[in-house]
Amino acid sequence: MASPDGAITDTIRRLAGAQKGAQGAPAYSRFVNRRLGRVLAALAFHARLTPNAVTGISAVCTFGGIAVLALVPPSWPMGVAVALLLVVGYAFDSADGQLARLRGGGSPAGEWLDHMVDALKIASLHLALLIGWYRFEYVERSSWLLLPLAFSVVSVVLFFATLLNESLRAQHGARTRAASTGERPSVLRSLLVAPTDYGVLCLVFLLLGAPSAFLWAYALLAAVTAGFLALAAVRWFREMGRLT
Repeated sequence: MASPDGAITDTIRRLAGAQKGAQGAPAYSRFVNRRLGRVLAALAFHARLTPNAVTGISAVCTFGGIAVLALVPPSWPMGVAVALLLVVGYAFDSADGQLARLRGGGSPAGEWLDHMVDALKIASLHLALLIGWYRFEYVERSSWLLLPLAFSVVSVVLFFATLLNESLRAQHGARTRAASTGERPSVLRSLLVAPTDYGVLCLVFLLLGAPSAFLWAYALLAAVTAGFLALAAVRWFREMGRLT
């Protein structure tokens, strides 16, 4: 296992030169979150934290934000708190994998823990928002209440499909996204798929103090993500059909 020698800035530079492929990554995750995670990974490395400890910090921040959504009346300060907790949690989520690479590689148990936390986060975020809407009458008790349920379904299916695609590609000897190195990913594509980015969703919670603006921004992200999933599912199905 590597030891934390030298300055933190040197460690950050080492991480920057050893990033895994960003093939297909949306803009916030690629240009903002990965860089935040790089700094946090370097700090954790010099603090001699383990990747699982960093995953735990990510979970505490993320589920703290999710709890606030369900338990605290919506307002501008509440929205800022939720967004901040989710953004920091997402940055630590990027940091645990980078820290594992700094330490010489991760473990199956660490990868399992990371994915389990991600699955719970994705499944519960929109449901916590629904609980808060209902408890504090943020919206009229009408069809608006179906929106977080629909967004939750779309998010869970998209997360599952992403993992399943990688598993089937690896099983059949096809190139995976994680192994896609040596080619420059398209910046335009990263920008086009930005509305599907979890990081963008985290930032939208800043608008909770303005119900109308938040509702339409949230609905737009839900619609774009659903459309992306529908189109991508057709392409993925055809890709899986070519695997042998």
